[in-house]
Amino acid sequence: MDGIRLETDRLVLRRFGVQDMAALHLLLADEEVNTFLPCFPSKSMEDTRRFYAQRLAEGKYCFAVCLKGREEPAGYIKADEGGCHDFGYALRKEFWHRGFATEAGRALAGLLKADGVPYITATHDRNNPASGGVMHRLGMRYCYSYEEQWQPKNTPVVFRMYQLNMDGQAGRVYRGYWEQYERHFIEADV
Repeated sequence: MDGIRLETDRLVLRRFGVQDMAALHLLLADEEVNTFLPCFPSKSMEDTRRFYAQRLAEGKYCFAVCLKGREEPAGYIKADEGGCHDFGYALRKEFWHRGFATEAGRALAGLLKADGVPYITATHDRNNPASGGVMHRLGMRYCYSYEEQWQPKNTPVVFRMYQLNMDGQAGRVYRGYWEQYERHFIEADV
């Protein structure tokens, strides 16, 4: 994996290493943080290592989010390389409501744009409006909502899908979730 490192006014985005597993475990084991993550809370370091191996280790656009001057990650941020270019993040609770997700998101979006990625998408549970706020602050536009039986938690969730087109094609909308899920709609009050 290359040594890409991004810096903002307050943050360093860098690759994860084995030295970061304890900090990642703090994040993933927290039940409140985990409420809107696509996994169950980590019960062991083995669970954390498995999450890391499956979701963060190999991704070109997966980064530990660290405050400048601190090596311990406050969370992670990522964007998938596949068709939807899905953007996601998680931060430990003590770093919520301080603008770190937006700041890290801007840095990652800048890298993606420089690399020629045409757009990114992001989804949030309708019951998690704080993530929707991050998407708005990143300049993402609400496109539609859809309901899925969310796995592995096996619970019905209405997701709101946002998109940021970075190549000038303002009208493009990723339709993958719309086509995949039978119950989809556009909310007027988003």
